[in-house]
Amino acid sequence: MKTFGLIGYPLKHSFSYRFFGEKFTKERIDAQYLNFEIADIDRLPDIIKEYTKLAGLNVTIPYKEQVIPFLDELDPTAKAIGAINVIKIDRRGDNIHLKGFNSDYIGFRDSISPLINPEVHHKALILGTGGASKAVEYGLKDLNIETQYVSRSKKEGVITYADLSEEVMSEYTIIINASPIGTFPNIDECPDIPYNYIGKKHLLYDLVYNPAITKFLDLGKKQGAKIKNGEEMLELQAIAAWHIWNE
Repeated sequence: MKTFGLIGYPLKHSFSYRFFGEKFTKERIDAQYLNFEIADIDRLPDIIKEYTKLAGLNVTIPYKEQVIPFLDELDPTAKAIGAINVIKIDRRGDNIHLKGFNSDYIGFRDSISPLINPEVHHKALILGTGGASKAVEYGLKDLNIETQYVSRSKKEGVITYADLSEEVMSEYTIIINASPIGTFPNIDECPDIPYNYIGKKHLLYDLVYNPAITKFLDLGKKQGAKIKNGEEMLELQAIAAWHIWNE
């Protein structure tokens, strides 16, 4: 039986496991999807050798960047982003070829684009600097949106939460939470931004999908902002991953 799976740590709530399990059942696809919860990315080669029918993997936190040295080839878009969430495994006899892709940016871009108003949405704040944030930045560039990273510590190209003045918040009308802050069970947590400066022209997008309305989104909604969570992004990136594995 052809096998697909997900590597990450921890894997308490796996969207991909549920999505592909339902897809295989509904469409009568003779395949299985497994979760590989590994505490060290060095376990990846062992998994690929052990599961001889493994044809593709999704990659999640914290391995979207750490996995790159283990790959034989990178898709040009994935290389430009610098983060991987899909691996295609091509078995040619005794040779195993691993190619990395990024479908996160496709899912994000196609999910947020209908909500963007060209008259008011020109710049975006990206909260967090991990692998997911790079896909977000790439997707926003496709939509001609200027971006600015925000993190707890200041470094080149990154401002801190303390730098988010009323002027900055007024200028950047799209705010993306690309961090895991607010994910279940830590539902009372949210990014430390000045929510009082958010208004009706703002669009808040949270890559977190559990809970459906995070505290970040709830506080934005109360200020009149448009809001959206990351569930559709996950569905779209999963569909893109399936096409990659089967192309």
